[in-house]
Amino acid sequence: MTDLVETCARGIVGTVRAARRRKNVLSVLGLPTILVVGVAYLLLDTLQRNPTVSTIRVEVQLPESVGLLPNQDVTLRGVQVGRVDDVRIDDDGVRVVATIDAGVKIPADGEVRVSSLSPAGEQFLDFQPETDSPPFLTDGTVIDEKRTSIPVPMATLLGDLEPALAQIDPQDLRSIMDELGTGEEGAQKLRDIVRGGTFLVSTLDSVLPQTVSVIRTSKVVLDTLSDTAPGLRATSQNLRSTLAGVGAMDAGFRRMLAQTPATLQDVDELFTDNSPTMVQLLGNLVTVSQMTYLRVPALREFFFPQQRGGSVLDALSTAFRDGGLWGSVDVFPRVPCDYNVPRSAPSRPDFPEPFLNTHCPNPRHLVRGAAAAPRPPGDDTHLPEPGSDAHARSNPTPRGPKTIPTPFGGPHIRFN
Repeated sequence: MTDLVETCARGIVGTVRAARRRKNVLSVLGLPTILVVGVAYLLLDTLQRNPTVSTIRVEVQLPESVGLLPNQDVTLRGVQVGRVDDVRIDDDGVRVVATIDAGVKIPADGEVRVSSLSPAGEQFLDFQPETDSPPFLTDGTVIDEKRTSIPVPMATLLGDLEPALAQIDPQDLRSIMDELGTGEEGAQKLRDIVRGGTFLVSTLDSVLPQTVSVIRTSKVVLDTLSDTAPGLRATSQNLRSTLAGVGAMDAGFRRMLAQTPATLQDVDELFTDNSPTMVQLLGNLVTVSQMTYLRVPALREFFFPQQRGGSVLDALSTAFRDGGLWGSVDVFPRVPCDYNVPRSAPSRPDFPEPFLNTHCPNPRHLVRGAAAAPRPPGDDTHLPEPGSDAHARSNPTPRGPKTIPTPFGGPHIRFN
C-alpha cells in the first residue's frame, strides 16, 4: 500500500514538473480550450441551442402578434420545448414559425395560447393539448387561427377601461389626492389603499374561474332581459288594455249574472219538453247507477279514506271548519282477535313457519283485516276454503350451505 501511494505521488510531481517546463505550450492550448468550453456553455445552457437535438418546425396562425418576437420560448403547459424562429405578417394575419424538440410528443388537438410572463411583456407560445393521445405534431404542421388565443392587447384594454374611467369624477379624485397629501398619515392611507387593492386583486385571482363564470352568467341574464324588454313592455301595455276592457264591461258582467236564473229556468223547461227521451236516458243511467252503487264503499275509500290516513290538507280541512277546531275521540276499547291456532312461545329461536288458514271469528275486532276490505255484497273470498286445515303451515324455508342453524338454546333438564 505504501509503495502505491509513493508511486502516485512521484507521478503527480513528475507531471507538474513537466507542465512547468512546457507552460507556454499549455497556455497556448488552454486559451482555445476555454473558448470552446465557454461557447458550448452559452449555446447549450444559456441559449439552449443543442445542434445534436432533432427538431421539427410548426407554423401557428395568429390574428395579431401581441408582442411575440423571435427567439422567445415555446412551452408545453409551461415547460420549455422549443423556440420561436420567425414572426412574419401575411394577408390573413400573423404566422409564427416555431422550432420544437422532436423528442417531445405534443398532441395535435387542444389550444395554442400566446401568454405573458409579466404585465411588461415577455410573451411566449404555450401549447395546451386536451389529451395525451395521438396524432402528434409533425414537421410542417400548420395550426389554424381558430385553435389559438391571444391576450387582450393594451390598446383594447385601455379602450375597454375608457367607459369605467369616464364614470370617475375628476373633482372627487382631486379631493382624494388633496386629502392624502395634506395630513401626516397620507402616506399610510395611500399604502393601505394599495394594499387593499392588492388583496382584492389577489382574492379575485384565487377565484378567477368562479368570477369569470359569474360575469358570463350575469351577461347572459342581462342580455336576456335586454332582449325581452320590448316584449315585456308590450305585454304590460296589452295587460293594461285588457284590464281596461274588463273594467269597461263591468255592467255587462252584472247583466249576465242577473239573467242567469232565467236562463237556467229555460234549461229546466227544455228538459221538461223532452221528457220522453229523458226516460230512456234515465233508464240507462239507472244501470250505471246500480253498477256504481255496488262499488260505493271502494270508491268512498279511494276518494275519501276513512280507514287509512289521508293527506295533511284533508286532515286540516276536517279539523278546522265552521270557525272552530273539531276532533273526535273513540271511547270504545280495541278488542284483539283470538285466532284458533296453537300459540308458540316468543322465546323460540327456530322461527317456525306461519299458519296458512288463519281467520278471525269476529271481523269487527280486526278493522284492518281482509274482511274489512270494500267488496260487492256476497263476496266471501276473504274466508278460508271449506275443509282446509286450520293448523297447516307454509312450506319450510330451504336450507343451504350458508344457512345458520338456530337450535333451542335453553337449559337441558335431565331426570334420573
